[in-house]
Amino acid sequence: MSPKKDSISRDDLEAALRGLVDDGHETVVETGAKAAGAAGAFAFLALALTYVVGRRRGRKARSVVEVRRI
Repeated sequence: MSPKKDSISRDDLEAALRGLVDDGHETVVETGAKAAGAAGAFAFLALALTYVVGRRRGRKARSVVEVRRI
């Protein structure tokens, strides 16, 4: 049984799928590095904001005690 001219062979399918997988892998690697940097920056900003808000709240809640000498 000879293959027809218009038919797709197994090798054609395999080559096309390998090309898709390789392109996808490169995209994931490139995007992963950017995503890790963005996540780190977001975590830093969240910690800094939490620190600043916590300091402000602590100052508001702090009581003042006056000591007078007679």
